[in-house]
Amino acid sequence: MEKKIDKTIDKSIDKTGVRIGMWLFLYTEIILFGGLFVLYAAYFHKFPDLFAQGGKELNRVLGTVNTAVLLISSFTVAASITALQRGKKGQTISLLLFSIFCGAVFLVNKYFEWSAKFHHDIFPNSATLQDGPDGLNIFFGLYYVITGLHGLHVIIGMLLLTITLVLVIKERVHKDRFQLLENSGLYWHLVDLIWIFVFPLFYLVL
Repeated sequence: MEKKIDKTIDKSIDKTGVRIGMWLFLYTEIILFGGLFVLYAAYFHKFPDLFAQGGKELNRVLGTVNTAVLLISSFTVAASITALQRGKKGQTISLLLFSIFCGAVFLVNKYFEWSAKFHHDIFPNSATLQDGPDGLNIFFGLYYVITGLHGLHVIIGMLLLTITLVLVIKERVHKDRFQLLENSGLYWHLVDLIWIFVFPLFYLVL
């Protein structure tokens, strides 16, 4: 009976429309971060030396680790889609769990990084930044806004993957009905793509 209901739902789902809707949503996200990157470029042109000075204050090791973590998680999310399409439920669950774990590792690393900056009095409206040069203040303002917004997207991505995981376990998402996992994967790849730009802009700025 439940399978009949699923088939009825599948027939009523506009798969192409769902996919196009997801791409349009991702496009708005790209515009959002693209605008912030343009703002970064404008101020970097004005304060190149101070931006380089600010970049040296960031932890490149944690930044590199987080880059690797997101790249690995992006691969495992893609692999989970392939596994589901092949009907390998157990493998799909394992890959999704690992991807969610990677997201948690990223956030924990970011927590330690932000905590260190707060400990050294480097945060918006801190005395160190208020008394310092404008370029350095702007650099860390952009750093907290962009990495904070990206961290929020990581949390949303983890929630999407968790919801998808539960539905895979309940077999509401399966090899013939994998659009939710596919769209969650697209969102996660976007999170990864954004970080690929964030990492060199802040951590490798010269």
